[in-house]
Amino acid sequence: MRTDTIETFLEQLAARVPAPGGGATAALHAAQAAALVAMVARYSDSARYADHAEEIATITSTADRLRQNALGLAEEDAAAFTAVTEAYRRPKGTPDEATARSEAIATALVAAARVPAVVVAVADQVLGLAEQLLPIGNRNVVSDVAAAAEAARAAATTARVNVEVNLGGIKDPLTWGELAAAVDTVDDLVLRADKVTAAVRDGLVR
Repeated sequence: MRTDTIETFLEQLAARVPAPGGGATAALHAAQAAALVAMVARYSDSARYADHAEEIATITSTADRLRQNALGLAEEDAAAFTAVTEAYRRPKGTPDEATARSEAIATALVAAARVPAVVVAVADQVLGLAEQLLPIGNRNVVSDVAAAAEAARAAATTARVNVEVNLGGIKDPLTWGELAAAVDTVDDLVLRADKVTAAVRDGLVR
């Protein structure tokens, strides 16, 4: 997926196929957010921002790493959702087949929920970088800090839905609780993204 053109990916997304879907787009939102943070950080890597050089360098390298992580999650999500559809297609004509099918579905649903749960965590980290960069970064590209915050928000809220859609089929209470807790953080993330965007907009010339 990471080597596809944008047009090819969008054609696949628009096609009547199980994957890629919303989970992959959530991860790509996170990747774009990380890329925007890295771009602003690189525009802040000059003598003018020397007092924050070490912090900006760390933000840059961390954002680059998170971008790659998010791209990997997009691919993992597509594979996980494909596994769910394949599990549902398994035969169920005999009791043994029905049992094996149920077990395969349960396993696949857990895997399909875990990937977007990790996307939420990545989005949270990227938003943290945007919050860190906002007061110290290059003001000429500060609007891109808000763009990063909004992309991180989209990643988290989209990923939350993709966790929740799988929770109904997960019967193990510990696993269910772990995944539910992972998306309980999203409302707070949305509020934080709002604050970043509001701070940027308040500083723009109108």
